Amino acid sequence: MHALHKMLARASGKDYVIEGEIVKAKVDLAEVNDLYLQSIRSFYEMKGTKVHDPDKIAFILDHYSPAPSIQSASNQKAMREFVKEQGIKYLFDINAGVCHQVMVEAGLVWPGMILIATDSHTTTHGAFGAFGTGVGATDLATIMLTGELWLRAPEVIKVEINGKLKPGVMAKDVILHILSKLGTDGAVYKAIEYTGNTVENMSIAERMVICNMAVEMGAKTSYIKPDEKILTYVKERTDQDFEILKTDEDYQYAEIHVFDVENLEPQVAIPHSVDNGVDISTINEVYVNQVLIGTCTGGRLEDIEIATKIIGGNKIHPDTRLIVIPASSEVMEKAIEKGYITTLIKAGATISSPGCGPCLGTHQGLLAPGEVCATTSSRNFPGRMGSTQADIYLVSPATAAAIAIAGKITDPRKYLQI
Repeated sequence: MHALHKMLARASGKDYVIEGEIVKAKVDLAEVNDLYLQSIRSFYEMKGTKVHDPDKIAFILDHYSPAPSIQSASNQKAMREFVKEQGIKYLFDINAGVCHQVMVEAGLVWPGMILIATDSHTTTHGAFGAFGTGVGATDLATIMLTGELWLRAPEVIKVEINGKLKPGVMAKDVILHILSKLGTDGAVYKAIEYTGNTVENMSIAERMVICNMAVEMGAKTSYIKPDEKILTYVKERTDQDFEILKTDEDYQYAEIHVFDVENLEPQVAIPHSVDNGVDISTINEVYVNQVLIGTCTGGRLEDIEIATKIIGGNKIHPDTRLIVIPASSEVMEKAIEKGYITTLIKAGATISSPGCGPCLGTHQGLLAPGEVCATTSSRNFPGRMGSTQADIYLVSPATAAAIAIAGKITDPRKYLQI
């Protein structure tokens, strides 16, 4: 069995599971974001009165933070009241940040756990050796009611990534390149395991990026075998007991794909699909109205650090807006302490409160018809960040910073003196 299958077997009280088997698994943590008030409604529609285990549920108000409308404010109010009424242990309010970052920082994520959330990018937590996946409101309500959920044991695709990344090339470039080769339907209801020396040398934040965007290939979950880097981080954040489950040596992967990224150059996913990744050198002059550095694929401390390094003493291009949104309050605090925020403000950036920001087209920097945005976020579908007539280009934080200076799509390596 693969390690992921062993997680499902343990969670369902079985000795083993086979691919395609549907099991009823106990969930270690269920998380609801503020898009999903329907989870509470469905809970009551199912005749729920008390949640199964208030210590295994978290509400995180990140998609509409701070609330940009009366409706979103009302939804958040209802969630706060539900949390209090039910004695739910974890409420991360509008000051906390993006759920995927917040849960990790709070020590709620560990190897081998089953983590279910109302967000498709819950695949992020494969970076910690967890089985993380996203569901809709009704499934989440079922977990709140019973503590369990039906899950299908997925086939597993191995993606081996080798080569030392050149300066100015980041994990976001790697995953955009992989997406351009495997496509948005390359792993539908399968799991993706990332291996290889590139992955081994990636930081925790970089691993979270490639696991996050596994879902853009249709993956149900993702996985990276935990190493000392992960174990040290997790043990500093939680006293939760856990066991590292290992994949059997004779396990047969559904597919194996090998990528050499030694000479990979910065990537750009052009509108309007995530798998439209191309080398930045092939892009002709594309002028950009707005740059976003933030979200669950570009708002961590090292993302803000590289952006600050590239921008330095430069000013943001007069025809371009730069919005920077730290992924969490912890990231914001550290970025302030290190002087990154001051540098960015002096350059002309707008700093917004931790959260998802304009990633879902809800608030804090929406696009007008005809505008062009370069963003570190995970999707570039029409209307994703405002007008359906705007164009969205996906890039790394390094590339985003270079674009903010130049006012057009620009290779960040020129600013790193490479």
